[in-house]
Amino acid sequence: MEKKLYESSYADLELVLKDEGASVEARKKAVKAAHVVTLTITYLFLVFMGIIMIFPFYWMLLTSVKSGAEIKQLAPTFWPTMGFRFDNYATAVSRLNFPILIRNTLIVGVISTLGTVVTTIMAAFAFARLEFKGKSFIFAALMATMMIPGEMMVISNYASVSLMGMTNGEPVGAFTAMIIPFMVSIFYIYLLRQNFKQIPNELYLAAKVDGKSDWQFLWKVMVPLAMPTITTILILKLMGTWNAYVWPNLIATGHTELYLITNGLRESFNATENYDEYGAQMAATVIVTVPLLLVFIFARKYIMRGVSRAGIKG
Repeated sequence: MEKKLYESSYADLELVLKDEGASVEARKKAVKAAHVVTLTITYLFLVFMGIIMIFPFYWMLLTSVKSGAEIKQLAPTFWPTMGFRFDNYATAVSRLNFPILIRNTLIVGVISTLGTVVTTIMAAFAFARLEFKGKSFIFAALMATMMIPGEMMVISNYASVSLMGMTNGEPVGAFTAMIIPFMVSIFYIYLLRQNFKQIPNELYLAAKVDGKSDWQFLWKVMVPLAMPTITTILILKLMGTWNAYVWPNLIATGHTELYLITNGLRESFNATENYDEYGAQMAATVIVTVPLLLVFIFARKYIMRGVSRAGIKG
């Protein structure tokens, strides 16, 4: 009798264990299926957003090799059905005065970038390491200015440089007016300050014990350690200058020899009934965009590294 009860209990236990094992396997399969579904939805969303982001560039490239007749068609075509018009690029090159435009852009871009880096390093060091009255208030006030749209300061800036005679077409005055108002960036100061604050305070105290001044500590310790973020600032500032349009256009209006690359692109082509002009304009846009695109492709890891190093400490 006892043997039968033992065999019956063992059989029931075995059935229970089998049921539990089956339920565990079912849960594993459900979790795996949910994971696959989540990944699929995520990647589909990313692909969709990627297509939305890439499509304008594709349309620009496509239009740059279309004929005027095809551009004029009411129904858009997603591939040149009337043949490729690579002569649009020849027209764009002959229309744009690239040597002058690139020279002006590099002058403004390099000087304003170097000036921005210097002012950013100085201000970031002051707000990160030095102690003085009103530091927190001044930094908060500077951060508050980021809420003001840049367009609101165009009128006052233009009135200032105009009173100083920088809008009369003289190259030195015009380039100075394009550079000086944009040699300070509150966002870059904030970005570098966050990076500086991550540097251990023990290094600063050790430098003081060794008799180093704040100036020596800044350039020999902090700047080398923060070089990824400074490199990011250099790249982004140069890209911003290359894309600048509104302010350089105000300063150089009526003086084509002072145009930057974007101003030359806009002024070299006018809307007309000749739709071939649109193809040539898109070809010129491609030529102007390619250097910026290449800079971003090859420098993207430095940009991401610099931004990630800034952290959120502070």
